[in-house]
Amino acid sequence: MPSMNFKPRDPNFQQKVRDSFDQQQFMGHIGAQLTEVRPGYCEIRVPFQESLTQQNAFFHAGVISTIADNAAGYAAFSLMAVNASILTVEIKLNFFSPGKGDMLIGRGQVLKSGKTLAVCRSDLFVVQNGEEKLCAAGQSTLIQLQETPNKSKS
Repeated sequence: MPSMNFKPRDPNFQQKVRDSFDQQQFMGHIGAQLTEVRPGYCEIRVPFQESLTQQNAFFHAGVISTIADNAAGYAAFSLMAVNASILTVEIKLNFFSPGKGDMLIGRGQVLKSGKTLAVCRSDLFVVQNGEEKLCAAGQSTLIQLQETPNKSKS
């Protein structure tokens, strides 16, 4: 991915991203782990589980798509204002090879961060026999919702 130098608007961006990630019950359900957050960048890993597969025992496209969405979303969210939240406006994903491996890795990178919208790239890899293989790539547009912090779990 391209190396870009972005400056976060929230000095506590890493904690904000981690707190939001932890609020997503689906991430816990699929065993997803937020492994890296930098300004404009996010990495999420999902260990293989049979419950996450499709009929050929590959990671299901829905799981791959979810990780593409979240990796891009949290990369963008890392650059957003203190009291903002984020929603996906558009996502396009291309699949290059089956999601066959022991681990799914999603890496999201901001390409352009504007006042309201961000455009991001997601690269999805599967790890098999210790080697990463690109299985999908996507592009997303995300919107910053001003003065609408994430809802807390109750």
